[in-house]
Amino acid sequence: MFKKILKWTFLILLAVFIVIQFFRPAKNKSNEEMPYAIEKKYPVPDSVMQVLKVACYDCHSNNTRYPWYAEIQPVRWWLDGHIKDGKRGLNFDEFLTYRIFKQYRRFEDINKLVDENEMPIHSYLWIHKDAKMDEGRKQLIANWANAMRDSIKANYPEDSLKRPQPKGK
Repeated sequence: MFKKILKWTFLILLAVFIVIQFFRPAKNKSNEEMPYAIEKKYPVPDSVMQVLKVACYDCHSNNTRYPWYAEIQPVRWWLDGHIKDGKRGLNFDEFLTYRIFKQYRRFEDINKLVDENEMPIHSYLWIHKDAKMDEGRKQLIANWANAMRDSIKANYPEDSLKRPQPKGK
């Protein structure tokens, strides 16, 4: 009796696994020009761009390099969730659509999250060893992010760098 239940359970799980392969989220791929990309306004040295593309862009841009296992569900759903969360927080390809206070804040966040080893996330580093942030990379990103914040601060009034407060508060 137990073997029969086990067999049916296996067959049902196998059928579910096969069926979910047909339900896939759209890939995060764009062939369009990115008019709001960060490098359209802010200088991004090649050395910084190389680090960003290897360590950040898969989740924080409109183009993800998908590994082979992304073709298997439910892995693709899991990856899609990470990408959507990442882009919600910061999208380098949509950076110039952010209000100036948010751009200013994102440069601060980049510096802080990289320095505290919160980015790239640990599960990303399991497979993408080349995305690991050593001290040299951290310093490179910190110097660039701080220079961009200083540039914004020099070109915009102080009150524009703070999140607007709702009226009446």
